[in-house]
Amino acid sequence: MGEAVEQERDYLIQLRRHFHKHPEVSLKEYHTAEKIEKELDEFGIPHERVGETGVTAVLTHNSDAATAKKIVLRADIDALPIAEKNQTEYKSENPGVMHACGHDAHTASLLGAAKILKAQEEVINGTVTFLFQQAEEIGGGAKQFIKAGCLKDADRVFGIHMQPGLPVGTVSVKAGECNASVDYFKITVHGKSAHVSTPHLGVDALYIASQIVVSVQSIIARGLNPLEDGVVGIGKLSAGNNYNIVANEAVLEGTTRAFNETTRAFLNQRVREIAEATAKMYGASVEFVFQDYTSPLVNDKEAAAEVEKLGVELLGRDKVLTNQPKYMLGDDFAEYLKDVKGQFLFVGSNGGAKTSYPLHHEQFDLDEDAVLIATEFYVEYTKKIIGKR
Repeated sequence: MGEAVEQERDYLIQLRRHFHKHPEVSLKEYHTAEKIEKELDEFGIPHERVGETGVTAVLTHNSDAATAKKIVLRADIDALPIAEKNQTEYKSENPGVMHACGHDAHTASLLGAAKILKAQEEVINGTVTFLFQQAEEIGGGAKQFIKAGCLKDADRVFGIHMQPGLPVGTVSVKAGECNASVDYFKITVHGKSAHVSTPHLGVDALYIASQIVVSVQSIIARGLNPLEDGVVGIGKLSAGNNYNIVANEAVLEGTTRAFNETTRAFLNQRVREIAEATAKMYGASVEFVFQDYTSPLVNDKEAAAEVEKLGVELLGRDKVLTNQPKYMLGDDFAEYLKDVKGQFLFVGSNGGAKTSYPLHHEQFDLDEDAVLIATEFYVEYTKKIIGKR
């Protein structure tokens, strides 16, 4: 660990625990944003809001305008509607809300990096833009920062995510396809009520919805190229009012996932076509709601090579993994990568049994050495890209 980061160990851990104790769900991160702004004020870094709860800050120091560059560093700040079951001194104090995805660590790491980079700003040749992004969990934050122009003229964008599937002290660097797109759909089937003793007088929305659930599985099994990866999942089906009444309405909610835009469009189109055809066959109608949560996350190859080289310098060759599988989880960091070359780095956070629970688990926790490692990567990658030559 670098000396500058090690000197901030207590600060980083205290900060991460503060955010963990005070989690806030997507688009409600008011206290979190205020705390971030307070710390930035202490560092002397100017900042402003993006939306109601996002924060962006800019640090500029041009020693040579002709060669100056811009890097964008991102951390997500929102928590999840999960009741925490850990018993720690920093357990969530907000009932039913928990940092179960490591965003508390991401936020603390980026603030730590901002503090260190401000103290070392003479080594910077260009601009560092810090994004403390709201609403990652619902795909509602990245696009606000893009619309606000925060990535304009950027040379690189860099983000980090905790990974309990990897031991602390290791990182995963991946070029190309990394995380899947995430699209949400809701299908409402409109039928006709009748008594179950006279089903011929009704149109059974529950039966039709059940047929849709079964039929959409054929998209992956028989419609998708076996060499492509994709998911069509339905996690919720609600229908009916009573045991002896033919349901006049049924509602299905689900998601599609893919690693490229062609597959993504195909899956969404086929879900719609199958639902419409199935409903029509039984005399029902359907209506759809589709929500675009995030695009496929595709890391730039050049940026991946840069981060891999840095990882070897910081941790050693055996601690930098480049062969990890793709994740069907989504992250709206993907939206930044559509405009700017960059890398989404996974930092191992598993230090033993208590920190081995998966993301979004009610007992998720992390080895806090991972916070320091993340901070180190934010700082040192910035220097690699916009440091003095």
